[in-house]
Amino acid sequence: MKLLAKINPENITEKQVSEFDVRHAVRAVVFDVEGKVALLHVQKYKYHKIPGGGVEISEDISTALQRECMEEIGCQIEIGSDIGEIVEYRGEFKLKQISYCYRAKAVGIKGEPSFTESEKSNDFKIEWVKLEDAIRTFEIDNPDEYEGKFIRERDLTFLRNY
Repeated sequence: MKLLAKINPENITEKQVSEFDVRHAVRAVVFDVEGKVALLHVQKYKYHKIPGGGVEISEDISTALQRECMEEIGCQIEIGSDIGEIVEYRGEFKLKQISYCYRAKAVGIKGEPSFTESEKSNDFKIEWVKLEDAIRTFEIDNPDEYEGKFIRERDLTFLRNY
């Protein structure tokens, strides 16, 4: 998979990274039958993200991506080709996160998400928009918390590389 970017605004050194936890995650740019893309609006912190999350120890990438999309946007997906990967170095969390992103399309009916308590408390909301509107939305987002700044840059890069 092609490396699209390394996000390291704090200029974390290789020595520092060697002490970080490593997290593997999957993401998808999911289109519905109307040609709209699924976004999650994290209303509490004023940013958007594309569906996805961490790969659990017992999962492969496909299983994790199917699970995350069912949980976050309430629908099954058909996974297509890859878009690329992005590595993030989050100093505050001592975390190196590697995200793998894929093209996908929603199949069947759109159900309700199964948001975690954390997602509920952050006031997550699903939005379906045209790709160009999704890119514009990410460009004007202004997250007011640490993690959101990484997510904005990461997911905007995935959308632009779609």
